[in-house]
Amino acid sequence: MSEISCIENVELAGDGEYIVLHPKGGGSLRFHAIWLRDNAQDADTRSPQNGQRLITIDDIPADTRISDVSMDLPDRLTVTFQPEAKTLSYSLRWLQAHAYDIAEERSAGRLGPNIELWDKSLNSNVPMADFDTVKRDKMALAKWLGDIRRFGFAKMTGGPVKSGALLDVAALFGFVRETNYGKWFEVRAEVTPTNLAFTSAGLQAHTDNPYRDPVPTMQILYALENSANGGDSLVVDGFKAVKRLQAEHPDYFDLLSRYSARYEYAGQSDVCLQARKPMIELAPDGELVGVRFNNRSIAPVTDVPFEKMPDYYAAYRSLSEIINDQDMAVSFRLEPGDCFIVDNTRVLHARNAYSGRGTRWLQGCYPDKDGLLSTLVTLEHQHLGRKDA
Repeated sequence: MSEISCIENVELAGDGEYIVLHPKGGGSLRFHAIWLRDNAQDADTRSPQNGQRLITIDDIPADTRISDVSMDLPDRLTVTFQPEAKTLSYSLRWLQAHAYDIAEERSAGRLGPNIELWDKSLNSNVPMADFDTVKRDKMALAKWLGDIRRFGFAKMTGGPVKSGALLDVAALFGFVRETNYGKWFEVRAEVTPTNLAFTSAGLQAHTDNPYRDPVPTMQILYALENSANGGDSLVVDGFKAVKRLQAEHPDYFDLLSRYSARYEYAGQSDVCLQARKPMIELAPDGELVGVRFNNRSIAPVTDVPFEKMPDYYAAYRSLSEIINDQDMAVSFRLEPGDCFIVDNTRVLHARNAYSGRGTRWLQGCYPDKDGLLSTLVTLEHQHLGRKDA
């Protein structure tokens, strides 16, 4: 539910198989006895120290039923379960926040919560924070992390100009994943580059490392030097691009979400990374959860039936054209001590080509999104008073 409403009454239904909550203003929310028993918060069911479940599903009787239920104002529900004869209490607010009484069918490509789509109009309001401010102010940090969750990217200014400073940014919310590129990697022109990112060439908007499974979920790019002509950074909302493709060519959306592409990287003698995933990734219930798009790393596609391959390539081309549309991109220049972070499962990043005059030296690393979201939720609970339980 989008908002928490007052519960007016509760009824026992289905011969004790489930209960029905009736919120003020209409509607109903049903909860099964087995679900309620499994999600009990008492000290016998969950550890008071860490919240982990102390029982297995086998410990709950298969014939669990509710024999009695009552509301205890202002926000408690008391439920008695049989055959255990066990009485437990639940927060009505918690139940509403975790309601599952929804329509079974959900539309393919639907967006999850806390996501806002964007295009180049966001140029005038790029989500941004100052390094020293978020380091000392937890509310400012929560705001910045919330922007990353909402938009899939954000910029940071005013960081120290020193090698490895990007790890200080990652340490604000989580940990860095080490790869064959190291704990972090250099992004500047090399004589014999192992990756086209390590040249002065422009790069099409892309997600990083689609050849990994799991793919890196976040990326930080941190500027140490940037006196070259050109080399501006660009970001594109991959979810916005996918939703536009779905609106313009629903059949193309179906092809790119139904069939897997293949990705490969073998730029180093001892490395051969491969993954098989669709360009558009949907959860089993249809939620849009990921985009993998990287023209440099796509390998021969072999999982599409012969008769569908021409249409698949037409879909691939159409998505690429949308991504390349200038109206889709937000652009900015990074000065030394600036960085930006992207949700690598959603936002594509790119750069304009830059000249040989001057220097452009960035460092990159891959923190994980679960750490960022964990820190954000903790901050929201501690400092913003957002609690479900």
